[in-house]
Amino acid sequence: MFLRRILTGGGGLAALRAARAVKETTGIVGLEVAPNAREVLIGLYTRTLKEIEAVPKDEGYRKAVESFTNHRLQICQEEDDWKRIEDRIGCGQVEELIEEAEDELKLIAKMIVRFNVILCLNEWQNGIRGVSLMTTNVR
Repeated sequence: MFLRRILTGGGGLAALRAARAVKETTGIVGLEVAPNAREVLIGLYTRTLKEIEAVPKDEGYRKAVESFTNHRLQICQEEDDWKRIEDRIGCGQVEELIEEAEDELKLIAKMIVRFNVILCLNEWQNGIRGVSLMTTNVR
């Protein structure tokens, strides 16, 4: 019905093009248009939420990442149009959001290593204290 209205006088071909706007360029040197940006973002945000589970629940970093990622994922699932996604998220073009999500995944991997190192150091420190206390008590 929508298509029939457009083609029979509701705006013609121009209205049809506007209804399905195609981005030709990002206007940013080196940043190519992602024709399937919505699907890419949904995949990246889903992966981010899965990978952030490796960070301890009480960490502020995890809470922040889960919060903004859930918000952005919800928008991407609700909207089909890349322009509406950009407008509702309000943090740049979808291609920039893709780069940001990819960078966040790299950061999550580094944070997991960091938290594991801290955990190991704490366990090691506690182990040394336990050994030294045991040796002192053995006398």
